[in-house]
Amino acid sequence: MELRQLEYFVAVAEEQNFTRAAERVRISQSGVSAQIRQLERELGAELFDRSARTTTLTVAGKAALEPARAALAAARAVRQAVGEVTDLIRGRLTVGMVIGCTITPLFDALAAFHRAHPGVEISLLEENSDRLIEAVRAGTLDLALVGTATAELDGLHALTIISEPLVVAVPAGHALAARHQVKLRDLAEHPIACLPSGTGLRTVFDRACAARGLRPAITLQASAADAIADLAARGLAVAVLSESMAAAYRDRLTPLVIEDLDAPALLALVWKSTSSPAVRELLVHSRRAFIEPVGVGGAAPATG
Repeated sequence: MELRQLEYFVAVAEEQNFTRAAERVRISQSGVSAQIRQLERELGAELFDRSARTTTLTVAGKAALEPARAALAAARAVRQAVGEVTDLIRGRLTVGMVIGCTITPLFDALAAFHRAHPGVEISLLEENSDRLIEAVRAGTLDLALVGTATAELDGLHALTIISEPLVVAVPAGHALAARHQVKLRDLAEHPIACLPSGTGLRTVFDRACAARGLRPAITLQASAADAIADLAARGLAVAVLSESMAAAYRDRLTPLVIEDLDAPALLALVWKSTSSPAVRELLVHSRRAFIEPVGVGGAAPATG
């Protein structure tokens, strides 16, 4: 008994016709008939009643149908399992990371994946979040760590790593330094330093301002939080950063709550639902690297 014989048997049973079954399995009708005759001889019973125009199952055929389907399903599962292992032995994983990212758990996840699957080639590149998201959609990236204003991204799955508010950061002696909180309209009187367009943090800020009809003067842009903080510390602009970013520069800057900005900036891993076994395996390591430390109180600063 061969798997192909069971495949032909199931095809004829479902199509109730040898000609249509032959078209379905892409061999000649005589080939299908010959293989089923051989199967019947091995089983010692006829599987089909061929006396009518419609081919129907005999009692023996009805008894054999579900076991035949189960055998074919088991064979497909074996092929899939072996294929997934092969992909993890010899494959390639292309990962994106938002520019200026200092989130070391991603590197921990990549290192753990590499130790488990040394045969998979890993590529890592930096880019703005909007371009990374489009690259994942297009399939040129397998997975990316991005800054975003929302976890609802068309066609993609997202795992939120960090969700936190934006703040304003100013140096001592600045006109806003004596205040504990500000409104977005208060920033219109000051030049602003912020991440560039295409980053999640900037998208959150721009959307909030646009919703209130505000057009703040973003005079300085940099892709690294260090540069934005340094520019603000020198008195060149007011910095707009995430809460954790600003906390890293408390020795030079005072963070102020933006009271009318409710939407948080997110840092998230994004991937397609049709991702490869290698991506699914990397996600296992990523959840361990990101989620477990956060669960015990350790979260890295967000960016992008």
